[in-house]
Amino acid sequence: MANIKGQIKRNRQNEKRRQRNKGIRSEINSRVKSAVNNAESGSASSKDLQNAVKKIDKAVAKGIMHKNTAARKKSRLSKKLNSLES
Repeated sequence: MANIKGQIKRNRQNEKRRQRNKGIRSEINSRVKSAVNNAESGSASSKDLQNAVKKIDKAVAKGIMHKNTAARKKSRLSKKLNSLES
């Protein structure tokens, strides 16, 4: 446990941010998974891909995800969806 007042506050802030970021990352994974599941079931739509990409891009803008990680996720998702559609 921190003794310094500033560090106690910093710990509080870090925990708050960690919870927020965790929720956003979870939402990204959910969108990606639903897009893949819809594509596998045959009811694929470009809307699913757009929703997932939009969420990933917002995470990059907020600093939650690195831009290269986002690019990799988007690339893998579109590659997966294209292979399932063909």
